[in-house]
Amino acid sequence: MQPISRKALLFAGTMVCCLAFLANPGMSQKYEALQGVDTIKAVFDFRNGDPGFLYSHLQLVYTTYTDQMVRSSDDSPQFTVIFMSKSVAPLSRDRGQFSAEERKTLEKMDRLLAKMAKAGITLEVCEVAAGSQNVELDSIIPEVKPVPNGWVSSIGYQAKGYSLVPVY
Repeated sequence: MQPISRKALLFAGTMVCCLAFLANPGMSQKYEALQGVDTIKAVFDFRNGDPGFLYSHLQLVYTTYTDQMVRSSDDSPQFTVIFMSKSVAPLSRDRGQFSAEERKTLEKMDRLLAKMAKAGITLEVCEVAAGSQNVELDSIIPEVKPVPNGWVSSIGYQAKGYSLVPVY
């Protein structure tokens, strides 16, 4: 039997320490606000129609949803995104009003929305806003569910204990 090398011992010790740290359920201690929280429910109210703004903030919603600190408090947080006002127009596949660069960003946004829906994030679009922005509902990707009135939907989620996160 060969003796264990010093490097192997150091590596094994480091791995044990890392695993112990990652497995610590008290990791939510980094966020005092998460102490004692059993369920995380949030509804994100999107209204800004700038493609770059939308994409970067949707990435932030997804990153928050998958954040290990959030997951250490609640294995399956409940997130809903409601698109209202000018945020509806970029959801349409009719993107003639956007520049070539904005269309590339919107294509990335479509892929992100599909990824978000697959992960369990509910995506809704306000039909009132779609009408005011001249957006045909059948031009929106199927992962985004139309609701008659985004405000009513938001009120309903808040009545069920969801925290409102305005994204203007």
